[in-house]
Amino acid sequence: MKTVYVYHYAGSKESGAVAEQLKEKLRNAGFTVAEEFGPSVEFACVVGGDGTFMHGLRECGFPDIPFVGVNTGHLGFFQEFQPDSLDQLVDLIRTGDYRVQRHSLLQASVRTEAGKTYDFKGLTDVIFRGSISKVTHLNLAIGDNFIEKFSGDGILIASSAGSTAYNYSLGGSLVDPRVDLLQITPMAPMNTTVYRSFTSSLLVPPGLDIHIFPDRNYKDSGYLIVDGEEYFFEHVEDISVDLSKDEIQLVRLSDYDFWGKVMSKFL
Repeated sequence: MKTVYVYHYAGSKESGAVAEQLKEKLRNAGFTVAEEFGPSVEFACVVGGDGTFMHGLRECGFPDIPFVGVNTGHLGFFQEFQPDSLDQLVDLIRTGDYRVQRHSLLQASVRTEAGKTYDFKGLTDVIFRGSISKVTHLNLAIGDNFIEKFSGDGILIASSAGSTAYNYSLGGSLVDPRVDLLQITPMAPMNTTVYRSFTSSLLVPPGLDIHIFPDRNYKDSGYLIVDGEEYFFEHVEDISVDLSKDEIQLVRLSDYDFWGKVMSKFL
């Protein structure tokens, strides 16, 4: 029988209770339940909302094993099960009667004036923005082509998996997860006689390297936000974003349909 790891947000009593129920059911079904994530784990369950799901992936290092979500949050777009369907989940793990939806990860690098480089991976989106109270000015390039000098709150770059997240709230497009692409979405762009910025998303294929260069005439510090996790950097030279060759395996029921889920969650 498989070795299964169950992750949940420690600060949630509801998620903790559901996680303990799931562990007990797994043990009763003959599975080994790992107390910590490690190389022996063959299947992972995340109990919580979408944010917890992404945090669990990151905590485990984005391993190439099946991940399934049990929703104790709000929207639950990545989750496939509810707390009252744990028996069905245990049976699914036992029989292997599920589909695997593969998602390419985002990779981002921040290079500072001091020559240091910081690398990140994420599932849904990468954001660079300045102070919440001030306009930020960013130069955007795609591959070797300079695109624009952006002025506004910031720039979001989403994978297809992230198209339904913050990207959608900003007016970005919903993208079928079977399409590998990057979506560059402006955050509150300024479009006046002084500042001219794109007001709609740009869709680009992977492999081009998207670069953001903060404008030195204004402020070259800001926040990099990867899947909701925030990092502050000073004296930034360059932020580059692309799709990684690494993927995660998201478990879906055999009758899963992306557009059906869009209809049920958004309309």
